[in-house]
Amino acid sequence: MANHNLGRLTEDVKREISASLPEIKDPRVSGEIVSVSRVEITSDLSYCKVYVSVLGNEDKTEGAVKALEKSAGFIVRRINARIKMRKMPRLIFVPDNSQEYYERITGIIDSLHEHGEDRDGSGGDR
Repeated sequence: MANHNLGRLTEDVKREISASLPEIKDPRVSGEIVSVSRVEITSDLSYCKVYVSVLGNEDKTEGAVKALEKSAGFIVRRINARIKMRKMPRLIFVPDNSQEYYERITGIIDSLHEHGEDRDGSGGDR
C-alpha cells in the first residue's frame, strides 16, 4: 500500500473513531471530554494504535482507555461499515497525556523564568 494511501486511511479511521465516541454509553467516555489525538496504523494493517486523551487528569484517561477497550467491537463494526479495508487492524488504545506533560513543563519553565527575574532584579529587560 502506498504511503499516501496509508496516511489517508489513518485519517479516515481517526475520524470514524472520533465520530463513534458520543455513541459509547460507558460513563468513563460519555461523561468526559474524550478526544482521539493520533492514530497510527502499521503498514501491513495488523495493528492500529489509537492515542486517547481526556480533559482532566491521567486517571480519567486511563479509565477512558479501559472503557474504549471494552467497546472495541462496536468501534470496529462502525469502521467496517463506513471504510472498505482489505483487513481490519486490531485496535490498541493508548493513553495520551502529552497535554498534561506540556502544561507541567510550561509551568516549570515559567517558574524558572520568574525565579531568574527575581534574582537579577532587572525584570528581564536588558
